[in-house]
Amino acid sequence: MMFIPGIIIAVVTFPGVIIHEAAHQLFCRLCGVAVYEVKYFQFDLTTQGYVLHGGTKNFGESFLISVGPFLLNTLLCFLICIPASLPYQVFGDRNPVTYALLWLGVSIGMHAFPSTGDASGLWEQAVASAKKLNILAIISFPIIVLIFVANVLRVIWFDALYGFFIGIIVPTFIFKHL
Repeated sequence: MMFIPGIIIAVVTFPGVIIHEAAHQLFCRLCGVAVYEVKYFQFDLTTQGYVLHGGTKNFGESFLISVGPFLLNTLLCFLICIPASLPYQVFGDRNPVTYALLWLGVSIGMHAFPSTGDASGLWEQAVASAKKLNILAIISFPIIVLIFVANVLRVIWFDALYGFFIGIIVPTFIFKHL
């Protein structure tokens, strides 16, 4: 595997970073949680974007705000790549718009996974909520562990493989079985 610094990957796939942070902000707004500051994208070696928000009222809100980017980025990756996949897979059309849509979709899909910071905060809240027998908190433990695993696997391009799978493989499978 080739090592490419994270900042270069973030610059090449900047739409995914922006959508990821916008998703955090969107779910904060949907949950009625105050948003104090948003950086949709920045040239920083530690974090390419962030959302600073207020506290949540319950574990459900924390869960939605943390996993919101996974839901939105995955959905947008698929929806953006579908119109490009049809002409590409069915008709063999290889034009610049097709490639641009595929890049955009996969870039967004690559940034679906919450960060380890999001997972750490969610883990702490899940532990506290699970002690109160909160069902969502209890069933969220495997999801949080998967978030940690996905972040560790970024060194072998797991995030890129995920974006490729959702944006290229899934639509290809669909069109080949229509």
